[in-house]
Amino acid sequence: MRTPTLAPTTATTTTPPAPAALGPVKTRRRPVLIIASVAALLLSALGGVWLWTAATSSIEVVVAKAAVPRGAVIAATDLMVARVSLDPAIASIPASEVSTVVGQRAALDISAGGLLTPDAIASETVPAKGETVVGLSLVDGMLPAIPLKTGDDVRVVQTPGAQGQVGDVSPVTIAAKVVAVTRSQDGQFALVDLLVSADAAPDLAARAATGKVAVVLDSRER
Repeated sequence: MRTPTLAPTTATTTTPPAPAALGPVKTRRRPVLIIASVAALLLSALGGVWLWTAATSSIEVVVAKAAVPRGAVIAATDLMVARVSLDPAIASIPASEVSTVVGQRAALDISAGGLLTPDAIASETVPAKGETVVGLSLVDGMLPAIPLKTGDDVRVVQTPGAQGQVGDVSPVTIAAKVVAVTRSQDGQFALVDLLVSADAAPDLAARAATGKVAVVLDSRER
């Protein structure tokens, strides 16, 4: 009996399939982040432009270092120079002209830190020729409760003496113009500078020394 011959077996190697090529990874961008980034870039650019414009358009001008009441002489210590950005339509005094302001009078009440303008100063000399400034120290009740202003027309009136009489004739009155008004440190007195004619100054000064005078305000209507 013949034994069947087996055919030789051939080993077969199975090759695994090549991995599929990976495509590029797609990143999902959020529209909100994109918009925020663009807005930040625009704001940064606008801020740079603003800073550059402010730096190139600012100028040095004269401002008040301390408050100056109307009628007061402006001193060098009342002034300082500041760099500001101003609209060309706003009048100002350049820093180079600060020396021309010293010695002039304030035509308006100037607050500390306020910008000085040509309209805020006056070059006229006070007192002018033929005029005299007389100072009065008055307690409350001897001048109006309405604050007196530089340029106000007033009259100084003789007040009754110790017996409550001013004589058989009408009280003496002297016409004057207010130059400046300040309060004493304790607030008990008002120091009033009045401009009068040189002829009337001695009489006014003598009466003011007695303390028996009052100041009345005339109409401001012009």
